[in-house]
Amino acid sequence: MKKIYYTIGEVSHLTGIKPHVLRYWESIFDTLSPSKNRAGNRVYTEKNINTVLELKKLIQDEKYSTAGAKKALRKNGKTQEDIPDELEGDLNKVRAFLSNLLQEI
Repeated sequence: MKKIYYTIGEVSHLTGIKPHVLRYWESIFDTLSPSKNRAGNRVYTEKNINTVLELKKLIQDEKYSTAGAKKALRKNGKTQEDIPDELEGDLNKVRAFLSNLLQEI
């Protein structure tokens, strides 16, 4: 049975990437943003792990720089998380509200 959340140590073990590198990549790549639990520890999802594996392939195997890896991720359409349909409608309402508010100012 797959887990829903993984610790940084588990992700490090699964991917072969050291925890300090994961934290560094997290500061550079917007697509890698694990949540934190109540204790403040990072919790990674399967999607986060897939992003780590993609970054590992680009940076370590294909020898991309971090800037090059950002461009490659952007080119592959992996720069933003997919937004669920129910949230997209709410986000559009918020955008419209903020746009109207800005025009009134």
